[in-house]
Amino acid sequence: MNLNTEHRRMEDKSVTAFLLSPHYRTCRHLLLQIIVLLMTINVFWYEPLQSVSFWRRFGGFLAYFVSINTVIYMNLYILVPCFLLKNRLGHYVLAAVLTNLVVIVFLSVTQGLLFEVILPGKDPGRFATFINTFSGILTIGFVTAGSAAISLFTHWLRYNLRIDELESTTLQSELTFLKNQINPHFLFNMLNNANVLIKRNPEEALFKLEDLLRYQINDSSRERVSLASDIRFLNDYLNLEKIRRDNFQFTLRQEGEVDSIWIQPLLFIPFVENAVKHSFDSEHSSYVHVFFKVDAHRLDFRCENSKPAVAVQQGKVGGIGLANIQRR
Repeated sequence: MNLNTEHRRMEDKSVTAFLLSPHYRTCRHLLLQIIVLLMTINVFWYEPLQSVSFWRRFGGFLAYFVSINTVIYMNLYILVPCFLLKNRLGHYVLAAVLTNLVVIVFLSVTQGLLFEVILPGKDPGRFATFINTFSGILTIGFVTAGSAAISLFTHWLRYNLRIDELESTTLQSELTFLKNQINPHFLFNMLNNANVLIKRNPEEALFKLEDLLRYQINDSSRERVSLASDIRFLNDYLNLEKIRRDNFQFTLRQEGEVDSIWIQPLLFIPFVENAVKHSFDSEHSSYVHVFFKVDAHRLDFRCENSKPAVAVQQGKVGGIGLANIQRR
């Protein structure tokens, strides 16, 4: 994947950019630390601890702060990537439970060393201890679930960005392939008839072939070309066909400001080429009529051809021209 492209796509959506872009990594960690700080700093204002010295309260806050960070970062960088994202749900639950137990034991030990069970009353007893432990388990559990949800959400966003990028890259590759496929396909058909053209009218045929090749080599490699240049290309092609074939006539009419319309190069030649091919009649006159009309930013295109007296067998009809146009 092109990382620069991905960064540009993320910049279009500020939330997605903040969650995924490496440019905001420091900001994301700072925001997370502020949230953890707000979750743990209440130790300094908790009423039952007011009789405990400041440094003991600071030690309790520090232990709580480190414990919450341990749970979050273990989840974000180890447990979720190694287990949950690999569909190893049982292993994830077991690892998460073990991590939480270690953190809870650590908090229980530090609280026991720094201050008594934090509940008002003369004799807290076992009930107070149970409530305090249960509250800690819930807190750690919610922190685990929340960090896992954030990790899964960012993974989902990154996955969707990669899918969009892959689809875009695939589409661009296919369009390039299809456009490049038209050039040799058309060139093969023209060179196939070059010997006839040279014999009948060498000077005009060479000039027309030169114009056609120049357009294919230069203009067709562009992203867009003017409709007028594509029409000139079709006109040269039909003039060459008129040299090559007896009793062949064509008209190429246009209405409106064709210079104001920009299209993909070589968009119409497969239609005209097929019309020429299927109008061929060795015994009777044949024709192809091409019409372009530009009106209120709308482009209408018509291509009509005569039918030979003896219809072409269905099994012999085919090729890549029209199929490519449909895919483009």
